Amino acid sequence: MSKDKRKSDGSTGSTDRGDESDRSKLKRKEYDRELRALQAELCVMQDWVKATGQRIIVVFEGRDAAGKGGTIKAIAERVSPRVFRLVALPAPSDREKGQIYQQRFVHHFPAAGEIVIFDRSWYNRAGVEYVLGFCTKEQHRRFLELCPAFEKVIVENGIYLVKYWLEVSNKEQKRRFQARIEDPLRQWKLSPTDLESRRRWYDYSHARDMMLEATDTKWAPWHIVQSDSKRNARLNCIAHLLSCIPYKRIKRPKVRMVERSKKRAFDDITPMRRRHWIPEKY
Repeated sequence: MSKDKRKSDGSTGSTDRGDESDRSKLKRKEYDRELRALQAELCVMQDWVKATGQRIIVVFEGRDAAGKGGTIKAIAERVSPRVFRLVALPAPSDREKGQIYQQRFVHHFPAAGEIVIFDRSWYNRAGVEYVLGFCTKEQHRRFLELCPAFEKVIVENGIYLVKYWLEVSNKEQKRRFQARIEDPLRQWKLSPTDLESRRRWYDYSHARDMMLEATDTKWAPWHIVQSDSKRNARLNCIAHLLSCIPYKRIKRPKVRMVERSKKRAFDDITPMRRRHWIPEKY
């Protein structure tokens, strides 16, 4: 896949496209083929990051049930966890509450040769903390005021910072929540906070708009991902991420299969017959 073809066309898309089933979405075979090609490019980028000591931060934010987890999984499933690190922090401890707000996030920033993916980030303060009253209005105001300067320091220190907001329509979010309620394999995804976000749709919309207005900067812009179709969103997001990083293919040494050494050879199969093997039901 050529790099030019992966470039974003800059389109914004509608924010209320309706049910995913109403859209013309990729068939599974086509999706798998495109995803494999993009994941191969992520491996190329990974080699470049390791070889050149680059540092990259990718921030994922968005509405509940917008598909952040699935998109992150699609990015990370074929690459090395020693290069691509996922950070999904729990609620702050009492000690962390007494720190500078961004301090606990800075602790997880990438070293040379690393890419850190934040599944939610310091932008918790602009969203869930603000809407649900976990921070004061003054703390929220100060966060929006200081965040651009904080991110400018990140970028000026040579770290690539890429921020994604996944936007899902009202109709599609409702469908996904209902699917979680009805499917016992998905019910674990539901939390009281998720359901409250459904009730406070417009509060979250207002918080989103304030966040974008204050922190969509030239040095750290927000990239909006239309995610009513999960497959399309994953492919579009990965393609865009690849277009943001000026990576180059690193020449790898050719690997050849080696023969098993016969030095100290013995019957290493018979001793295993006495061990406790699990039943082969499949």
